[in-house]
Amino acid sequence: MGRVIFHIDFDYFYAQCEEVRRPELKTKPVCVCVFSDRGGDSGAIATANYTARKYGVKSGIPISFAKKRLEQRSDAVFLPVDFEYYSEMTEKAMEIIKKNADIFEYVGRDEAYLDVTKRVDEDFKKASHLAQQIKNMIKANLKLSCSVGISSNKLISKIASDYHKPDGLTIVEPNEIEQFLEPLNIRVIPGIGKKTEQRFQEMNLETIQDLKKMDVFTLNKEFGRKNGTYIYNAIRGINDEPVKVKEESIQYSKIITLKQDSKDEEFLLENLKELCIQVNEVIKKNNKMFKSVGIHFVQSDLTNKSKSKMLKNSTNNLEELEKNARQLLTDALDNQTMTIRRLGIKVSDLTEITGQRDITNYF
Repeated sequence: MGRVIFHIDFDYFYAQCEEVRRPELKTKPVCVCVFSDRGGDSGAIATANYTARKYGVKSGIPISFAKKRLEQRSDAVFLPVDFEYYSEMTEKAMEIIKKNADIFEYVGRDEAYLDVTKRVDEDFKKASHLAQQIKNMIKANLKLSCSVGISSNKLISKIASDYHKPDGLTIVEPNEIEQFLEPLNIRVIPGIGKKTEQRFQEMNLETIQDLKKMDVFTLNKEFGRKNGTYIYNAIRGINDEPVKVKEESIQYSKIITLKQDSKDEEFLLENLKELCIQVNEVIKKNNKMFKSVGIHFVQSDLTNKSKSKMLKNSTNNLEELEKNARQLLTDALDNQTMTIRRLGIKVSDLTEITGQRDITNYF
């Protein structure tokens, strides 16, 4: 109580950036795609504008599916992602947002949390004016629209920012939280995914109001203590997580789409070795050492698997990276039945190399 938190979420960000660059796209279905190196229509949709969404195109679906759904639209546009350009737009937008916050938390290219409690004297009316000013500044300077959720905590603000999209502004004061949440579908709660939603549907529970009939003990028994307690609190709008300045990125990673779906260890190790070389070049270029190694892969049904390990000493040695990555992959492939579509590697727990390198790194 007493806090005033904003969640700012840019509408269909990548596609909207493309519309800013080429205004003639605004009336057309626009799909921004992550094309794989297999050529043709291999790859997935990163973002689609609202015109394309009317035809059932959404993030994550294969490009070939999207083209099928947009067959009747001869003006549909399929563009490759341009992360450099989107990052520039993000940087400019976040600079505007940051200047209007007591505490600013960067979440990703297209979203951020702001604690504005002191700035607006705990007054939601002042908060509404401030949010509209931020929206106007972003629109005037960058021609981008965003949606803003305002409440007394991060959880409700995030749900509220998605309530009236695009270009929305939704305020939920503390005494309105229960009334706001109860009619909503259970899936709006961050962290509740498809499987959890299906389990609730099997119990004939669809809205948050329905779910509130379950006590915390039943939820804990069904979903585990941690998840059960989170759901119990979330559906009541209880969340005390503070807005906090996000630390600098603490990992380097690289992921590729394989030339073909495979679970052949030799083929996968060959690709993993190339990934290790690329990531190690970045590590050395940035004068870093790592202590944690992880692998990640996307299976042919688009589900994810990952495995990681902590090393005894920090290093930037390529052979050490390859050896540990190879072991992780071999372990992960044990009893693997499904083929793998994408393969990635990451290093984290980074430290700066200063002065004399330590003896383990030397050897």
